Amino acid sequence: MYDIKLTYFDFHGGRGEPIRLALHIGDIDFEDQRVPVKEWPAIKAQMPFRALPTMTVDGETLTQSNTILRFAGQLAGLIPSDLVESMQCDEILDAIEDIGTQVVATFFMSDEDKKVAREKLASGAIPLYLSRFSAQLQQRGDQFMAGDRLSVADLKLFVWLKNLRSGILDHIPTDLVDNHSPNLAAFCDRMAQHPKISAYYQSFKG
Repeated sequence: MYDIKLTYFDFHGGRGEPIRLALHIGDIDFEDQRVPVKEWPAIKAQMPFRALPTMTVDGETLTQSNTILRFAGQLAGLIPSDLVESMQCDEILDAIEDIGTQVVATFFMSDEDKKVAREKLASGAIPLYLSRFSAQLQQRGDQFMAGDRLSVADLKLFVWLKNLRSGILDHIPTDLVDNHSPNLAAFCDRMAQHPKISAYYQSFKG
């Protein structure tokens, strides 16, 4: 087995969380290096592209969150073997990266500009993506996003939906997902009840 170290910020959510979940679900041993946000400026220059997550595999540091997630998914058996289903999985990963990048861009705005930008996202781009994901989930049986079993696409979507519903994003209504796409809200709730996902989050409570 590989010697793996995942480096990401010390919080639940974001680009690193689906990777952590995939490795946990697959019972893959790895070092979970969690970087406090306040320490990020001091180590940023050490990162290949000045960004997280990174994954060190047998001493080699690799980057790009979806690339790392696919690798973790391969180890954990969470990548569809069917080529079309694999493409469906990749589409979800890349689409969430697209909308996630739009949200992340608001983190560095002034309070006033952030309010305007996030309200625009909440009435435009986010509902557009929710509509697409909702329709895809329904077309595929309302259980999984790619094929008939859990995949990394489900983990990536779960983390994004969970974040939208959490209240951590000012000016994004916490009931946006539930009101706009009830089947996605139900999907998110089901994912949270997955035994290994539930156990993962319970392990941080004490």
